[in-house]
This record gives sequence, C-alpha cells and structure tokens, in this order.
Amino acid sequence: MLTNRRTPGRVLRRSRVRKRIRGTDAKPRLSVFRSARHIYAQLISDETNRTIAAASTLSGELRDSLGGQAGNREAAAKVGQLIARRAAEAGIRSVVFDRNGFLFHGRLRSLAEAAREAGLEF
Repeated sequence: MLTNRRTPGRVLRRSRVRKRIRGTDAKPRLSVFRSARHIYAQLISDETNRTIAAASTLSGELRDSLGGQAGNREAAAKVGQLIARRAAEAGIRSVVFDRNGFLFHGRLRSLAEAAREAGLEF
C-alpha cells in the first residue's frame, strides 16, 4: 500500500535505475533508504542475492550516541562512516551507489560523502 503521494514516482525512478545498476561480490551495490525518522544503508551482492553489510540509525552502535536525533544529516553521516567501516572489515573498497529513487541531496548526500571520506570508492 502506498501511503505517500511521492512514493509511486520514487518507485518508478528506482526501477529505472535498478535496470542499469548491478552489485557483484567484488563491487556490491550500496543501497540507501530513508524514512522520515531513520536512514538505512546496505551492501548488496546481486550475484548471490545476499546482504554483505548493513548499517542504520537503529544500529546498536549508533542508537545510543544519537540521542533520539536520527532523522538529520549528522546521523546520516555517522551511518555512512559505519557502513564504510563494516565494508572495510568485509574486504570491500569499491561499491556502486544506489540512491533508491531518492534525490541525491540532504541526508543521502551526507551519507555518501561520509562513506567516501571513510574510504569507500564510488
């Protein structure tokens, strides 16, 4: 059920982009989803259909340090740093960025820039 009038457009954009973007085991897809309160990031291998690493504002490492302020750009930057650290632990340096139909602006951009600064290449 679509609850927001913007969601159908985002779903169309997501499917258009997803036709071209494929994550492999060597270069997984960094998929980002944002809700009104939280932001989520996953490293996905489309070859084996598995999630290699994940991070969100609901992660145990971040939840306590955010103090209830999970829907802002600073929280998104912390998620970007965390997903980059978990990618490095998994031996991944390069990814394909999937914005999931969202505009590359605000929290999405903060997450991407923080992940780049922490060592991920895309």
